[in-house]
Amino acid sequence: MTPPSMDGRRVVVTGGSKGIGKGIAAVFARSGAHVVITGRNAADVHATAAELSATGGKVTGIAADVGDPTAITRLADEAVEVLGGVDVVCCNAGIFPSTPLSELTAERIDEVFNVNLRGTMLTVTAFLPALRRSAHARVVVTASITGPVTGYPGWSHYAASKAGQMGFVRAAALELAPHGITINALLPGNVLTEGVVDLGAEYVRGMARSIPMGRLATSEEIGHAALFLASEHAGFITGQGLIVDGGQVLAESLDAITSPGA
Repeated sequence: MTPPSMDGRRVVVTGGSKGIGKGIAAVFARSGAHVVITGRNAADVHATAAELSATGGKVTGIAADVGDPTAITRLADEAVEVLGGVDVVCCNAGIFPSTPLSELTAERIDEVFNVNLRGTMLTVTAFLPALRRSAHARVVVTASITGPVTGYPGWSHYAASKAGQMGFVRAAALELAPHGITINALLPGNVLTEGVVDLGAEYVRGMARSIPMGRLATSEEIGHAALFLASEHAGFITGQGLIVDGGQVLAESLDAITSPGA
């Protein structure tokens, strides 16, 4: 199978200024796509767009908050103007502040749901007119193993938002299919992003021990999975979740993970 090509495709990546989103944008840009990245911090968005463009990609930055209906509508209009249309929307924007149940407030729940779940839904609906005009329309949602498959203390609100994304993907797939639009989700395990590094070296080491492959994923490894779901190779796949976790959800216990060299 030849590597998927995105030559001439027009791609939008929300939350594209860092972390997984930056990896997704980099992979698509190298594959020939013109990419628009977005995020809430305008300085970060434009710096990342310049960085990725400097390596030969075609990347444009537009600052926007996916949780704001007015901002996401403006983003869709500007992206269509910049790209001349939109073929692929990667709904990647997300936050994961740790909060134990005993401290969980309505405000913190709303904060997470507003970006992770509501933001995904608003993004898809805002770009729907442009996607309907595309002959290669794809939506890729960055969900997580946390929520749909696993749980983790302190992230009940995050887990609920990610499980909600999967419900949205399955129902939306039925409505989008008659228009030739596929929608699928990536379910990453632990990825070595800036946010995960900020959780501390002990967290990273502990998570690596729980992954059969012995390490966390890179952002670009998640990007390659997104590229597949957006390509012609995945043209008959819709409403599904692709787990990309190095085998993390497979083991019944840490004892089930074979040590390197065994």
